Order: sequence, then structure tokens, then C-alpha cells
Amino acid sequence: MLLLALDTTSRHGSFALARDGSVLEAVAVEAPDGFGQIVFQHIGELLKRHGVALSEIDCYAAASGPGSFTGIRVGLTAVKAFAEVHAKPVAAISNLLALASLAEGRYRAPILDARRGEVFAAVYDEQLRPVVHEAAVSWPLFLKSVADQDVTFIAQTPGIFEPGAAAEQQPSPRWQYTTAREPLASAIARLASARHARGETLPPEAADANYVRRSDAELKWKDPA
Repeated sequence: MLLLALDTTSRHGSFALARDGSVLEAVAVEAPDGFGQIVFQHIGELLKRHGVALSEIDCYAAASGPGSFTGIRVGLTAVKAFAEVHAKPVAAISNLLALASLAEGRYRAPILDARRGEVFAAVYDEQLRPVVHEAAVSWPLFLKSVADQDVTFIAQTPGIFEPGAAAEQQPSPRWQYTTAREPLASAIARLASARHARGETLPPEAADANYVRRSDAELKWKDPA
């Protein structure tokens, strides 16, 4: 089963091609002006290197957010269009879930910059089940929600943990900080491949964005049953 995965949700995006759940190649791409003008070029180059045609892809996957509103739409629109033309399914994967899958530890807290003094954050357990649901929150509020748990924070770049961000808060000796060691598209490809194997992919018209803006729900720690 061949799967194409995209992450165009920030200036640091990526593309990946996977076969039967194993990533054949993942390419990190920086696009300070956005991916709208270059997404098809990079997809074409990736597939050409592996001698694969778009019609041979069995499932298309994209990062569904949170992230740049425009960036989210670029990736989702591309895979939905491909899937519609070739009558194939789609997997829309949360950036936070994908990031959590690249961490280790009992509890993983993926962190993305939401700007305006906030972060997009969540906590997942070892089985990637949500413990603290995705939200756009301030650092103090999010750190209060994780309390004194054994949490590994993971980000795509180390800057978010530098002074002025998480490091400015009172740390717990039970917290660890790490950064992703591979492009997010790799994680998206593996998660999407697993969904495809379980029959949990979607028709293209059903795939939707995951903007994760602030909600009225209170952040609560809740161990999965």
C-alpha cells in the first residue's frame, strides 16, 4: 500500500512517501512564502525519484492542523483533490498527534506556537490516547493542567523551550524536553497507514481541518480508561 503524506501547516513543512507503513523518503521543506506555489512541484519530484505515479497512490494524508490557516487549507485541498480524481481515501492527521508519536515516555505533550502568547498543546499517553485534549492556551494554564506528572514535552524546534517560553516557567523534575528528529510528514505517513489498515480513512469530502482555537472547555487531566 502506497501512501503520500503532506505537512504544509507552517513554513517548516515536509513531504513523505510510505509503503505498507514504512517511510521510503521524507523531505523537509522550508517555505517562508507559503506552500501554495510549490506544493505540487515537491510532490512531483518526490514521486519521480521513486518511479511512482499519482494514480498508484492508495491513500493520501495531510496534516490537518493546528497551524497556519492558509497552510492547513493548502495541504488538505491538495490531497482531497488527488483523492477525488483517483477515487482514493484520505487521512487527516492532527499535527499534535503526529508530533506526540515522535516522542517517548508515559505521557507526551506536543507543543506548537499559536502566537499571541499561546501554544497549541495536548497530552497523549503511550498508546496516543488523549489525556489532556488539544487546545490553544497560555503556557501557565497548560503547565498547570499537566501538574506534577511524568511528561515529555516535544516540539518541532527547540526555540519554544528557550528563555521567554517554557523555560521561564517553574519546571518540574518530572518533566523532560525534546525536539522531533524527523519531519512531521514521516509521523503523518505512519499514523495514516495504520488508519488505512484499520479501515478508518475518509472519503475526500469528509476530511476537515483541525484549527484548535480556544474553547470554553476547562483543561483537565484524565487518564484513559
